Amino acid sequence: MLKTLASSPAPTFFPAWESMAVTPPAKEWFAVYTACRHEKRVAQHLGQRQIDYFLPLFQSRRRWSDGSRVVLDLPLFPGYVFVHINRAERVRVLEIPGAVQVIGGAGRTLAPLPEEEIEALRAGVHIRHAEPHPLLTVGQKARIRSGALAGMVGVVTRKSNSLRIVLTMDLIMQSISVEVDGDDIEPLSL
Repeated sequence: MLKTLASSPAPTFFPAWESMAVTPPAKEWFAVYTACRHEKRVAQHLGQRQIDYFLPLFQSRRRWSDGSRVVLDLPLFPGYVFVHINRAERVRVLEIPGAVQVIGGAGRTLAPLPEEEIEALRAGVHIRHAEPHPLLTVGQKARIRSGALAGMVGVVTRKSNSLRIVLTMDLIMQSISVEVDGDDIEPLSL
């Protein structure tokens, strides 16, 4: 006996959408490499497109050739802006003029930045008078044990008469130097 399509129930290939709880992919922090000196412009475009971003700045006093003095807000990590996106939004970020590449991972797999590092930077980088610092690979390692940036590990250095710790974000191979009190850090053994 032949059945017609109208009389037979439709085959079910997928579960009913009403019973599924669809959760959007989790957002993670990624570093976006920018064209030279385009960090603020990229951040402006990210804001216009309602993409969550973080661009830490520091103040630098400069003297122009005419003798005038100015205070500039410069990127703490030159060439980088941090974005809080899910992996599928990568293309939206790369469509922004000046955004060159989303950094991280081997091959085509993106590696997110540790959430704790970004949150610590967002909460405390302005309190510790941070400034860029050349990448260091030798020296005494220490952990900030209290106050802003607590838990971050870096290398202890001295600048003038103040004690500083150099914090490195390994994924993007960039470092910053922050002022600390001797009581706020604890040495780490190798």
